[in-house]
Amino acid sequence: MRFYLTTHKRHWVRLTSVPLFLKSEHFVNAAKLDEARGPYAVDSGGFSELQRHGRWTRTPRQYVGDLRRIWECVGPYDWAAPQDWMCEDLIIHGGTAGPKNVFVGTHLSVPEHIRRTVANFLELRSLAPELRIAPVLQGRTVADYEGCADLYERAGVDLTREPTVGLGSVCRLQSTREGAAIVTAMAARGLKLHGFGFKILGLERVGHLLASADSAAWSYHARRRPPLPGHTHKNCANCIDYAMRWRERVIGSLPPWQQPFLDAA
Repeated sequence: MRFYLTTHKRHWVRLTSVPLFLKSEHFVNAAKLDEARGPYAVDSGGFSELQRHGRWTRTPRQYVGDLRRIWECVGPYDWAAPQDWMCEDLIIHGGTAGPKNVFVGTHLSVPEHIRRTVANFLELRSLAPELRIAPVLQGRTVADYEGCADLYERAGVDLTREPTVGLGSVCRLQSTREGAAIVTAMAARGLKLHGFGFKILGLERVGHLLASADSAAWSYHARRRPPLPGHTHKNCANCIDYAMRWRERVIGSLPPWQQPFLDAA
């Protein structure tokens, strides 16, 4: 399994060969982009888009243009996420998660989110068949994810032949029985799954069923703790030293049979 360290600092691509996961929006407005030293994958930023706007504000053609620039300037990425539609309650119905996290809500149904997710992937692949854009599965229940996978198959997408298939909307379910059931059901279809936003408990439970995963938990962890000795910033939420130490702790906390795979670049 390849373990991507999620960061909002795009210049880290020139500082480390550790696999990184970065939002496309962090590259869009940059005048100069750094060439990557190691492997990386690109997140579409869908959670933030739908949280703030309840819809996508970038067209598929604009997104493809962004991905092409990233590919040409930063270097070939492992894969990029499509403009998918998450199915969490807050994304769909709106609401708040703390005083600063306001969700406007899409006010659409789970089946409609699934339909739009598949339709967007098909459009992106039509616009840019040469780019490594990965299909993503969305839903709330095992039946939803099964239905999403079937929708791809009916559209002519053989998910078993895709090098990466993203598993969306499981971030908050990953350590639960329901989350484990979703991962297990999709893995049973023979898919090379990527787990978005996986934490230690989730990796311990279903990491053996994933081809890759990413996590930004290090930044949340650092924001609530004093900075590392000798560091002068308020906290290490933006600190590569902290991120790398956190990554090593994650790897060290997992079952020994998983560690060599997670540690590999």
